Amino acid sequence: MFFGLNRIDYLVQVADEEELLALKPDMAALASFGRRGVIVTAAASRPGYDFVSRFFGPGVGIDEDPVTGSAHCCLGPYWGEKLKKSQFRAWQASARGGELKVRLEGERVFLGGQAVSVFTGKLL
Repeated sequence: MFFGLNRIDYLVQVADEEELLALKPDMAALASFGRRGVIVTAAASRPGYDFVSRFFGPGVGIDEDPVTGSAHCCLGPYWGEKLKKSQFRAWQASARGGELKVRLEGERVFLGGQAVSVFTGKLL
């Protein structure tokens, strides 16, 4: 197991995708950590994907985020170093789930995928 910290979240790598899918975290305990959230990741066992993840943020009112772009901005460089690659297909294994394409270019992380609008607004 790897445990690390980026600027705002904890990052934990577990042994495999099955362990990641079986997680049932104590949200009250996670909320007490004093960070925005906890990113949990593992190498993917599903065909066509490089890694899988889940994001828990009960301290900011989000027990489990369905698909978290900001977490993948951290996961891209993390897996890039481990896998010696610059392009990935990732799966966020929340109840809704979502696929992301992650591409590293120098200091930048580019994300792609399908999106669903859940709220629309206008700033005046």
